[in-house]
Amino acid sequence: MERIVVRGGRPLKGQVRISGAKNAALPILAATLLAEEPCLLYDIPALDDVDTMIRLLTELGVTVGPGADGALAVHPADELAFAAPYDLVRRMRASILVLGPLVARLGRARAALPGGCAIGQRPIDLHLKGFAALGAEVEVTGGEVEVRAPRGLRGTSIYLDVPSVGATENIMMAAVLAEGTTTIENAAEEPEIVDLANFLNTLGADVRGAGTRVIQIHGVPALGGGTYTVIPDRIEAGTFLLAPLIAGGQVTATGVVPEHLKSLLAKVREMGADVVVDGDQVTVAMDGRPRAVDVKTLPYPGFPTDLQAPMMAALATAEGTATVTETLFENRFTHVPELRRMGARIQIQGQTAIVTGVERLQGAPVTATDLRSGAALVLAGLGAEGVTEVSGVHHIDRGYVTIEQKLRGLGADVARLSTEDDPVVPELLLR
Repeated sequence: MERIVVRGGRPLKGQVRISGAKNAALPILAATLLAEEPCLLYDIPALDDVDTMIRLLTELGVTVGPGADGALAVHPADELAFAAPYDLVRRMRASILVLGPLVARLGRARAALPGGCAIGQRPIDLHLKGFAALGAEVEVTGGEVEVRAPRGLRGTSIYLDVPSVGATENIMMAAVLAEGTTTIENAAEEPEIVDLANFLNTLGADVRGAGTRVIQIHGVPALGGGTYTVIPDRIEAGTFLLAPLIAGGQVTATGVVPEHLKSLLAKVREMGADVVVDGDQVTVAMDGRPRAVDVKTLPYPGFPTDLQAPMMAALATAEGTATVTETLFENRFTHVPELRRMGARIQIQGQTAIVTGVERLQGAPVTATDLRSGAALVLAGLGAEGVTEVSGVHHIDRGYVTIEQKLRGLGADVARLSTEDDPVVPELLLR
């Protein structure tokens, strides 16, 4: 079992290159099931979740391997399987995204109900209602869902009760091969939706309106292959740009799309940091404690739920009292007890956390319970007095590429250790 060990008290300084977006790469990888010719994908991040999706594609018959210049080459299956194995689907919620492509290609798809982070109920009913509206038969039995459309899918109008990212993606992928035109109303507007649509169009699909509340998909008979580069990860970028508010100093995130970070950067400026945007670079500098601000998570372009935990780590040492309201998931405050172990003053009232900033946190042994809580605890350790040991590192590895190496490149005192290492952290490992 590994742990990330942080010795706080070092201001940060430097540049960090942001990896490709996990939440764009996963649906794009699932969409390669629609392609009848090879796909070459760039900036696919080396993450545990990506590895799970690649293994799932391989189990379905697709060939995935290294391509030119660091790309990932995906070759279509000679014979595509319709059933996604349980042992892979249970590991990651995004596995359910293979249902749309499989039913579009084969007229049949089966998968176990998905797993992933324990951040609350995330039912897939909107996915299934969308498939049914497209003319498919949907059956859920024994923890599995099967979707059948032996005569193919038919375009229709679909209104989503909530702008679900996953449902928008799954329905969009199913509809690209449907007969006629499909309209998705109240669609999710996230940049990852736009990236998926752009990839599908690269393959020969006809998807219009992605990034707005209304998406139109004009069905085509088949999709070919293509070359595509995944957008940078706005959540990873936001995580690193919050780090100087906790540790002090200056951090520049390179290779980003600043437009994707507008809601975060507005809050960072409100907290008193200096923010400079220059092309595909964003620099955040902080001297002293940040000011407390209120935060409410909302669908894009609102403040992202995936940055709620890292933001709370920043607010833990802010001057004043802040409220953090989580509107999207009912169990996304699992980092709060761990931050309290470090001396944070946080009260929970329903879906709102009231954070009264303290001058400094204290290092302590803490445990990551999900992906973003793990990142928040590592950030908290950067500004804490003493040593913070973060267990549950496998959660962090689902969404951050070598987070400890990137932080060391910014001057942080951080290392990844295994249980076999000496429990007394030597200075040699943290420098």
